[in-house]
Amino acid sequence: MDVWNLFEYLAWGLSAVFAGHMLYDMAKVDTTYSNELLTSSREGEIELTQELHKL
Repeated sequence: MDVWNLFEYLAWGLSAVFAGHMLYDMAKVDTTYSNELLTSSREGEIELTQELHKL
């Protein structure tokens, strides 16, 4: 097995790790925020729901 085959296996492994992380993040965001909030067109609405601004 030469070094290029090792690089190929490493690349496939990294792509699997990234795909797993993206699926985990998708599930985490889906359970944390409502669908209405995620599809809203108001910029900064997510930040506004987490921060309390008093003037």
